[in-house]
Amino acid sequence: MFTTTIAGSLPKPAWLAEPEKLWPEWRQSGPELDEAKRDAALIWIKEQELAGIDIVTEGEQFRTHFVHGFLEHIDGIDWSLKTPMGIRNNRYTVDVPTVTRALSRPEPVHMREAEYIHAHTDHPIKFTLPGPMTICDTIADAHYGRRADMAMAFAEILNDEARELEAAGVSLIQFDEPAFNAFMDDVNEWGIATLERAIEGLKCDTAVHICYGYGIKANTDWKKTLGEQWRQYEQIFPALDASKIGQVSVEYANSRVPPDLMKLLAHKQVMVGVIDVATDQVETAEEVATRIRDASAFVDPERLMPCTNCGLAPLSRAVARGKLQALGAGAQLARQRL
Repeated sequence: MFTTTIAGSLPKPAWLAEPEKLWPEWRQSGPELDEAKRDAALIWIKEQELAGIDIVTEGEQFRTHFVHGFLEHIDGIDWSLKTPMGIRNNRYTVDVPTVTRALSRPEPVHMREAEYIHAHTDHPIKFTLPGPMTICDTIADAHYGRRADMAMAFAEILNDEARELEAAGVSLIQFDEPAFNAFMDDVNEWGIATLERAIEGLKCDTAVHICYGYGIKANTDWKKTLGEQWRQYEQIFPALDASKIGQVSVEYANSRVPPDLMKLLAHKQVMVGVIDVATDQVETAEEVATRIRDASAFVDPERLMPCTNCGLAPLSRAVARGKLQALGAGAQLARQRL
């Protein structure tokens, strides 16, 4: 009960990459970089184990960015052709690479990384992949013509990748879809369909992580425009609840998402964000346990998975470590009290 996990990313050590950045530059190259990535992944695996986190990740130490770290291995993308693009429905603009021909995946992207994690922990493993809709909101299209068509092409590639991760020992594959709260109509029209294509044939647990983004200025400024209650999920939770995906994430800590919306996910495991990633303040175990208790009014305890609101990558290592410890200790306290 109250199985703990994190949304995915963790800070990169300063000797691996620029700290506290979402698009860090690697500090090393070649074989030295490969070894440094493995070292960082191993550190975070052990930090999670020590903190009492039940389902561990490698903290995305092998990639610079949760989307482009996957895309840089996909053929059909011209990285020299930069196209200005409004991300998350024009929340902010970035020059992004462009898809110029049919997409393909010449070889596995993350399989060796998953095998490495599996060899270094006895805990169940979560591995995160970017979701099809979020990929299409992070890269320009000069080939497919319709975002839905490009998303389905990515979904097929992601499915091949996910099947290999499952074979490498991954217990839970999570697709990150922060774009789900920016394009509500598209989610219902084709977003969930592409997500279901990405998980087709998998026997391991599956999850979708949707959120209002990292605690960066572009996101925090946008959140100020959303009013006192963030009810966007009300438009997509019924369809997600009817989907084949197994788990859905919901922000809860210091969030304006009305907690009663979690009742719309009555048939899913719910990763409830009891750790706020938009602040450097480290929660206490008591605060986490109280959030778990309060969220239990909306999600049956056996379906409630205490989690972080989003990734911890932009934070310092010390803060992230403290939040991991608070998550593990708070969940244990909640179990004892229940």
